[in-house]
Amino acid sequence: MVTLPRLVVAAPASGHGKTTVATGLMAALRERGLSVSGHKVGPDYIDPSYHALATGRPGRNLDPYLQGEERVVPLLRHGAGVAPEADVAVVEGVMGLFDGALGSHGYASTAHVARLVEAPVVLVVDASATGRSVAAMVHGFATYDSRVHLAGVILNKLGSERHETELCAALEPLGVPVLGALHRADGIHAPSRHLGLVPVAEREREAAGMLRRLREWVTAGVDLDEVMRVARQAPELSGPAWDPAEELAQVPVAGTSVGGSGRTVVAAAAGQAFTFRYAENIELLRAAGVDVVDIDPLSDQSLPEGCAGLYFGGGFPEVHIEGLAANAALRAEVASAVARGVPIVAECAGLTYLCTELDGAPMTGVLDATATMTSRRTLGYRTATVDSESFLAPAGAPVTGHEFHRTQVTPRHGQSAAWRWQDSREGFVTPSVHASYLHVHWAGYPVLASRFAAAAHARAPGLVSERG
Repeated sequence: MVTLPRLVVAAPASGHGKTTVATGLMAALRERGLSVSGHKVGPDYIDPSYHALATGRPGRNLDPYLQGEERVVPLLRHGAGVAPEADVAVVEGVMGLFDGALGSHGYASTAHVARLVEAPVVLVVDASATGRSVAAMVHGFATYDSRVHLAGVILNKLGSERHETELCAALEPLGVPVLGALHRADGIHAPSRHLGLVPVAEREREAAGMLRRLREWVTAGVDLDEVMRVARQAPELSGPAWDPAEELAQVPVAGTSVGGSGRTVVAAAAGQAFTFRYAENIELLRAAGVDVVDIDPLSDQSLPEGCAGLYFGGGFPEVHIEGLAANAALRAEVASAVARGVPIVAECAGLTYLCTELDGAPMTGVLDATATMTSRRTLGYRTATVDSESFLAPAGAPVTGHEFHRTQVTPRHGQSAAWRWQDSREGFVTPSVHASYLHVHWAGYPVLASRFAAAAHARAPGLVSERG
């Protein structure tokens, strides 16, 4: 059993200010000298980048759909347990409190995760256009599901002191305490574009300034002592923390070095154009004997010495087309490495980077396909099956993932596709390539990390000898 003060920051719907309040709360608690672990319900990559900025720790996701219900508490414990051990965990919800995957009766919703981790819920309410009716809304959320403990409310976007007084008076009979009253504030805004907020990596200086203002705003308007009192209401957690080495030990693959002395280098795309990846994916690779070296396809001219594998995750290459195209040296080196059999896993942005072109600009040409921006956003969970055997995944295996993009690749799949779902096939598989739009959280499927690591280990000796 372990004691971990924790709470979930939720809202009636998107747009009420969950991210700003949760991030500001993390920063304010950290400013008090507490070690804070930040988590996000769902598959989102961008909000965790703000959590990481606020806490100084990796932002992490809790998603029953991607990871399995049984791993949610272990992953929470893992994120909070990585040194220095967290004093409190703050979990930001997704959409409205009870909104889950469509047709699933709330599966993978904020409420679902709150129940799994047995955490009290703090409801952030945009009160800018409401008066006493806010009490009816809060009453509904407090009583809709008795398994969810609504422990407090933070009123957001208040217009005046009088407005605050009126709403607090309306809420008082409910017995749900008002933990904070945040008035409208200029300058507290994270810019958005076609897929949501702009990631921290693309605006580090501005994000740091915004974080300072958020911290001051929350500190002034939220009773942090009461927030911690609520967080300490959470009961003890039972069961072990998630451990990448133990997960890999359950899916042994020949050639995977778990805890061994032989290390293999895998280059992972990073920088402003490639900001989407899960911390646990990297931790699994490290546990499998892989040294993950970040490279920036916008500026780095070459792959790291001894590179025996490539991992190109998601991000916004469409925003950085000119820079990616201009770095012809790295584009050529990636293509050459893959042609020599160096395995590459590419997801979404990585897929478009492997195409011959993206919106007319040259990319690596690893795949005989083109990528273009579209006006249509593709977003949602996918229950997929491995379509073609590859170094990453065994044929026929079930996988859950999600899509999140506004680009289109033509053709949609190669002769050997990566995945299939419903009546659709998607992605590209060759002896050295696994590329698709599907994002997969490897904590839910550690065999993917194990197989990829084994493929990289198999390439390492030959590649090193080629380079002398």
